[in-house]
Amino acid sequence: MRSALLLLAALAVALMSGPTRAEEPAYTVVDPLGAGVEVREYAPMLVAEVVVATEDFGRAGSLGFRPLADYIFGNNTTRERIGMTSPVTQEREGERIGMTAPVTQSGSPQGWVVGFVMPARYTAETLPLPRDPRIRIVGVPARHVAAIRFSGRWSTIRYAENLRVLERELAKTDWVPAAEPQSAQYDAPWVPGPMRRNEILLPVRRRE
Repeated sequence: MRSALLLLAALAVALMSGPTRAEEPAYTVVDPLGAGVEVREYAPMLVAEVVVATEDFGRAGSLGFRPLADYIFGNNTTRERIGMTSPVTQEREGERIGMTAPVTQSGSPQGWVVGFVMPARYTAETLPLPRDPRIRIVGVPARHVAAIRFSGRWSTIRYAENLRVLERELAKTDWVPAAEPQSAQYDAPWVPGPMRRNEILLPVRRRE
């Protein structure tokens, strides 16, 4: 228990430390829409993921966080500390088929996928591999994503409300969903609700 608390504390410090906080995936806003919704173009990235077999979103986040934190703090093939990035992402297992290309992957049950984006300096060849067989590394190609940002503690109600806004604004354009939405959380646990940054990220493509 004590080691788990120390690990979570160290990770939280990593999220908040440094002059610009944690590294974030690079993107360009290509289409600012209404109501705070924007379409971004993301560069390719590597993501470390773990699948948690539970229906409960909050429990999945807690269960998935620990092995991923353990991986970036040295439980990998080179025992290297991998820099922490944000956001921490979460989505339904099985809803990203066709959107990612596995680099390494282990078998997993249905549930929630919790992911840490890897620092941009790594490639599939240089990223240390996880020792924990539950963790898989996937390569996400360049893509367009519709995003909406909201503050407060994450909840299913806030998520649903903001997803409706995102979908409403998207329906006014020639952008259409290309996959299921993803929840993204950027802050350490102690950050007050009004100062927290949450996002819904929805992969999109131009209507044909």
